[in-house]
Parts: sequence; C-alpha cells; structure tokens
Amino acid sequence: MSNRLTPDICVIGGGSGGLSVAAAAAAFGVDVVLVEKGKMGGDCLNYGCVPSKAMIAAGKHAHALAKAPDFGVTAGEVKVNFRKVHDHIHAVIGAIAPNDSVERFRAMGVHVIEAEARFIDKNTLMAGGTEIRARRYVVATGSSALVPPIPGLDTVDYLTNETLFDRTRAPKHLIVIGGGPIGMEMAQAHRRLGAEVTVVEGLRALGKDDPELAAIVLENIRSEGVTVHEGAKVTSVEKRGRTGVRVHYEAGTGAGFVDGSDVLVAVGHRANVEGLGLEQAGVEHDRGGIKVGANLRTSNKRVYAIGDVAGGLQFTHVAGYHAGLVVQQILFRIPARENRDIIPWATFTDPELAQVGLTEEEARKRHGDRISILRWPYAENDRAQAERKTTGLIKIVTDRKARLLGVSIAGAGAGEMINMWALALSNGLSLKHVRGYVPPYPTMAEIGKRAAVSYYTPMTRKPYVRWIVRFLRRFG
Repeated sequence: MSNRLTPDICVIGGGSGGLSVAAAAAAFGVDVVLVEKGKMGGDCLNYGCVPSKAMIAAGKHAHALAKAPDFGVTAGEVKVNFRKVHDHIHAVIGAIAPNDSVERFRAMGVHVIEAEARFIDKNTLMAGGTEIRARRYVVATGSSALVPPIPGLDTVDYLTNETLFDRTRAPKHLIVIGGGPIGMEMAQAHRRLGAEVTVVEGLRALGKDDPELAAIVLENIRSEGVTVHEGAKVTSVEKRGRTGVRVHYEAGTGAGFVDGSDVLVAVGHRANVEGLGLEQAGVEHDRGGIKVGANLRTSNKRVYAIGDVAGGLQFTHVAGYHAGLVVQQILFRIPARENRDIIPWATFTDPELAQVGLTEEEARKRHGDRISILRWPYAENDRAQAERKTTGLIKIVTDRKARLLGVSIAGAGAGEMINMWALALSNGLSLKHVRGYVPPYPTMAEIGKRAAVSYYTPMTRKPYVRWIVRFLRRFG
C-alpha cells in the first residue's frame, strides 16, 4: 500500500528553479513536496555553472602569472597541477552544496522525497512508493547534455559537462565539438591550463551573440593558441591508436580532420522530459521541452513548467526568474507573464561577453532603421588602461526616443557590468536616466556612461542649439 500525500504544491526537480519554488512556498507556510531522483542542486551546481566557473578561475590564475611580466612582476614558470585543479573545483561544489541539501530543505519544512517522479494521470504523481495528489505541480527537471548521433562517437570515451570535471589529469589535446558558450569557455580554460585545444563548430562560434562582439572574444581566444574551425560540420569520430581520437568534419573548403587525445561534446542541452509520464498527465511537449504559455502554465492547468525543461533560454537565473513568476500565480493568484527581452546572459570567456535585450540584428528586424547604435571602446577607459584590459567595447541599441532596446558588452567584467543595464532595461529607462547617474572614477562602468552620453553629441552641432546658447549668453 503506497503512502498518499495531498500537498498544496508538488515540485519535481531539485535544481535552481525547483528549490526556489519549494523554499518560497515553505517560507509562506504552504505545504510543499519536492521530488528529486538525483543530486540536489541540479545541473548548475554539480555539472554546469559552478564547476565550470571554478575551472575558469584556475585558468585565469595561470594566465595572470604568464602575463605578470607586463606589470613588472616576474613569477617564474607557470606549472599546473591538474589534480589540484580538480580538487579546487570539487571543494567549491562542496562549499555550496549544503545550501541545496536535503537536510536544509527538510529543516525549512519541505517534504523531500528522493525518488523518480512519474505522472499516472492528470491529477496524480507517483514518487517511489508515495502517491501525490497536489493542487498544483511545478516541473523543474532541467536539462542534460545533448549527445548528437555522430557516427563513431559511441566508440570513444567522449566527455560532456557531466563527466568533464571528474578528470584529475589534463588532456594533451582536447577537441571540443561545439563552439557555444560552454564549448568556448572550456576551450580557453583548458588551453590556459596547458592543453592543446581545437574547437569544431558547425555554424558560427558564439553564434547567439552579436557577431561584432563575438568576433572580439574569438580573436582573443585564438591569440592564446586555441584553434577554432567554424562552418565545419562533424561527420564522424573514430579511435586513433590506443588512446587517441580523430574527428572528421566537412567545411566549405572541403573535408578535414583533427587528431587529439580527448573529445568534449558541447553542442547544447536537451530538456529532461523522459520518464515523467507527461502523456498521462495531458502535458504537451516536444523535443524542445514542455510547451508552456507566457504564464508558464502547461496544457494541464494544474501543471507549470519552469527553467530549462520549459524550453527557451537555458540559464540558471532564468529558472529563478520563472520560479518567482510561478510562486506569484500559485500563492497569490496574481497574473504573471514571462518577458524574455529583459533576460541578461553572460559567457565567461576572457574577455567576457554579455547581452541583455535585443542585439543590433534583432532590433533592426523589429524596428527597421528607426534605431541608434552607440559604441564606446574599453581602450578609452582609464581603469582598463591601468589594468591592461583594453580589449572590448560596449554597444547600446536604442530607439529614436533614446529608449533602451538592448546592450551588448565584450570585455573585462562584462558579466558584472551588464547588471546595471538589465535593471535599466527591465524598468523601461532611457539614456536620459543613464546620463544623469554618476559612476565612480576610475571604474569600467564609465564605459557605458560614455557610450550613453555620446547619443547627445550630435546636438552640439545643431544650428538651433548653438543659437540658443549664443542667445542665453546675452543675459550675462
């Protein structure tokens, strides 16, 4: 005989979004059940954002030592102990894990069930031996590394982000299939940690970002010794020798191949929908994930889906954003709708690449030529010069009334700098508001201020403006 629970909310998935919903519900005294079959914290903590940024940090330290002579500092030859890099990565995961642990959430009042969840009808979920009939369900099962059907891939010990961070030895030559954010971040980090690295990308590397700014990042990554093949579709993979691997590809210039010691598959993620019994629940879904409306509700009015499993932008902070929208609707019956135009994202290469709102191309599609493009280079910023971080620029896209449409940044600290612009854009601010704020000197935030002020530069040359200035001078 199974146990039966009738909570107000049942959350399926203990990643960022699911934990946020469960914590918020428990904080308001709502009866909530959380079902998780794997590790608490989900992909971000265990296989994604946290370990990748820890590895990037190790690579940055190695790179800083190599560049120290530029500042008059000699640190000696850079030596990398990859086992200690591994230990650093897992120490970071271990430090954060208690915040997402079963024990912590049970202490909050969340009923945590460590089992696989499956709907058996539109109103009922089974989790292990427990039958759950909740008023509302929130599916937050996230996504997993996508492994494409490349001939021969199954004959080699390929890596994904779910296995990459378990390595204690550096690859001699890492071949990365996929030039998106994960692929380029890991390519540069491994290069800085001593590996030879080749990236094979079927289309354009960093293809979801503004091409002008992506080119800045790619040029720097190539200058560090990473080989990047763009427009090169992988056709097959085969073993080479006892431990090596060969990746064949087809490019515009013809067929080619690259030999390496290891291969990392980084072509994106797929939504985790298998085994959930979504058909029995009457929840529509496809290869892209669960189909939801702007309010994140599925075809079953009892069920919401958030984060990666709901398709769209696959970022941890989007799952958190979704969680807030769902909690607002379930607990307070206040309507809420997702607005993807206000979602920022960042790629933590060096230089970093960040975006919020519309890119220039997207803005032209929506507004035609009724937009203004403002740029300001890092090289004209004093702090950037002092730190020798002069590669990059900010690009601001506005309409003809100086209202913000989008901001793109390529350069040092872009991931931090985009925060102010995300706040401004989400609140409907214009360049007038940016013009009025005072950044401290010397900071890189001044780069954005200078770009914003440049919008008004043409006014200084307008005859009627100059006439007004001359007229006003007559009064002393």
